[in-house]
Amino acid sequence: MKLKSRIFTFVLIAIVLFAAMGTTVKEVLKDVNLGLDLQGGFEVLYEVEPLEDGQEITESVMTDTTTALSNRINQFGVSEPSIQVEGDDRIRVQLAGIDDQSSARELLSSTANLTFRDVNDNLLLDGKDLVEGGAAASFDQQNRPIVTLTLKDASKFAEVTEKISKMPAGENLLVVWLDFEEGVDSYKAESAKPKPKFVSAASVNQVLNTTDVMISGNFTVQETKDFASVLNAGALPVKLTEIYSTSVGAQFGDQALKSTVFASIIGVLLIFVFMLFYYRLPGFISIITLSVFTYLVLVVFNAINAVLTLPGIAALVLGIGMAVDANILTAERIREELRVGKSIKDAYNLGSKQSLSAIIDAQLTTLLAAAVLFYFGTSSVKGFATTLIITILLSFVTAVWLSRVLGGLLVKSGYFNSPFLYGVKKSKIHDSSEELETLDLSTNFDRLDFVHNRKKFYTLSVAIMIVGIIIISIFKLNLGIDFSSGTRVEILTEEQTTQEEMNDYLEGIGFPSDKIVISGEDQNTAVITYKDDLNQQEILDLKAAVKKDYGEDPSVSTVSPTVGRELVKNAIYALALAALGIIIYVAFRFEWRMGVGAIASLLHDVFFMVAIFSFLRLEVDITFIAAILTIVGYSINDTIVTFDRIRENIVRKEQVTTKEELAEIVNKSLRQTMARSVNTVLTVIIVVVALLIFGAPAIRNFSIALLIGLVTGMYSSICIAAQIWYTLKCREMDKKGTVVEKKEKKQWGSDEPVV
Repeated sequence: MKLKSRIFTFVLIAIVLFAAMGTTVKEVLKDVNLGLDLQGGFEVLYEVEPLEDGQEITESVMTDTTTALSNRINQFGVSEPSIQVEGDDRIRVQLAGIDDQSSARELLSSTANLTFRDVNDNLLLDGKDLVEGGAAASFDQQNRPIVTLTLKDASKFAEVTEKISKMPAGENLLVVWLDFEEGVDSYKAESAKPKPKFVSAASVNQVLNTTDVMISGNFTVQETKDFASVLNAGALPVKLTEIYSTSVGAQFGDQALKSTVFASIIGVLLIFVFMLFYYRLPGFISIITLSVFTYLVLVVFNAINAVLTLPGIAALVLGIGMAVDANILTAERIREELRVGKSIKDAYNLGSKQSLSAIIDAQLTTLLAAAVLFYFGTSSVKGFATTLIITILLSFVTAVWLSRVLGGLLVKSGYFNSPFLYGVKKSKIHDSSEELETLDLSTNFDRLDFVHNRKKFYTLSVAIMIVGIIIISIFKLNLGIDFSSGTRVEILTEEQTTQEEMNDYLEGIGFPSDKIVISGEDQNTAVITYKDDLNQQEILDLKAAVKKDYGEDPSVSTVSPTVGRELVKNAIYALALAALGIIIYVAFRFEWRMGVGAIASLLHDVFFMVAIFSFLRLEVDITFIAAILTIVGYSINDTIVTFDRIRENIVRKEQVTTKEELAEIVNKSLRQTMARSVNTVLTVIIVVVALLIFGAPAIRNFSIALLIGLVTGMYSSICIAAQIWYTLKCREMDKKGTVVEKKEKKQWGSDEPVV
């Protein structure tokens, strides 16, 4: 019976969904908080150190410090700043979209401890003697920019000026410093390059009994405003030392945003075309659900005030690939049921039910890897993990629930009963008069014998490992500053440049480097690396020179050796915990032998990626770790889908008593999942290639790592993980005489026991 009401309901739901998205998408996109790598800005990680001997860095001190930093940022007028306490003695500050990065960065870390001293550096007055909020930018009688201060105690200032006025001529100076540090030579020493900022030195010839003080010098109007702002924000209770910093010019951010969004759109549209032409009706439904999925990700992103970074966009697009995988799993199972002679409705119900187990297991293991990445990640990597977690959770809502609702309406309407609409030719459908199970279906990969060639796969993998070890020992890893410490500078030029031209320019401005790489489609981006991390003043000088000569601020990242060591340690912890969590989950859901096979394949993939990066001399940075953990998720995804099919086919056999029977089941299971594996990896590769060709240079290595990992991940799940499980299972069979062990656990959405 055909039911037009279901068609009407489907159309109505689709219209409501797209109308709601169409009318609100502009506001949603407008409300997305872009990271500093997409709109320019800077990020600094400070290590909090005592301002004086005996001071303890307590929780209250950290709170007071973040409050003081927040007050200063408010003085700058920056919207939506991010100030986060990390650990016991670190504070991370992110300011996106700020125009004058140099001034803000210089004033932010200043302790703003204004001191009045004599020529012998004896402390006379400090910031504690100033009235809170009493500093202001003004002009003197000659209309020169000055800073006015209000003191708390006029009599104290009278004592100071009386003392200074009695000193010999030439030494009766009241010297004003900002951010003075002990041990620095006097301001009179020409060779000194003091850390404190000299403000002025005024001659004092009489006693001044007043609370109003004027400080004059060679100030610009902007300098007096900045000076007054940082004083009014209050003195920091501690000393802040930069151990990591990165700044992105506005033009870099704008280019990165446009190129990555363009690449993402191209990749997603190609996925839509593939799904529509290959899977037809299920593909059409997936286009609707994937559109809703993308919209909901942005809505949730805004709701939790998350910041979208460049790797975050990559995670969003890769999340779409994960959602596609759920649709492909279901579509493939429906096609199998149709081929064994099931009706459209029965095939749809069975396919949806049987695919649920693999979808949940695969998504949960990827979620585990994303959670580990979020815990150990920093800044942009944490943003990547946040986006990936959101996409995985929402894929359950759209790719699983919504797809089934919409698909059920069309299937049960009775108007879509042609197998062609599900990508199945009539010649491929088995005669329903003879009972046939999906295990007996032929595939396009029936000629492939995986199990009996497992020793060849083992040999190939061992050979890859040996070659990889040799490559790594010879070439080492090209560690980026994230892991080796140092400073990385990106300069954007209007016209094509060369290494020689940039080398001459850097030597001319006093910042020579022996590592200069020219990149970008137009060869107009120079990436310069310094082994030593530049200090704040050097960075300010470099940025000022580049902006003067090229018109745009360069992007600068600085990592101290301490942070570099910690990133390496955290990366190892992240991989170890992700692997441990996965093997525990797989052992619980399946059996420990499958967990061993899964981890072996993951280590195989990670090692292969590291060896390739070593051989190609590609830079290994923090986004490389994000790529590795993403591949961990994808690889385990593929492995679990394979194991899920092996488990299901063994249960259907009820008992397997010979190794040959087991080999046949494993081979058929691998052949049956090959189409799904190839199609899933193909859809993600489409996106990765789009990111690689059209995306921002900052995620190029990330895209290369994903491309390598996707191919090796599919190979290892079929040729390594499944074969290791088969080998271990055969050993068990030699002892017990059977490989079937029925347990009380049930599959997700199924009444069948788990093997």
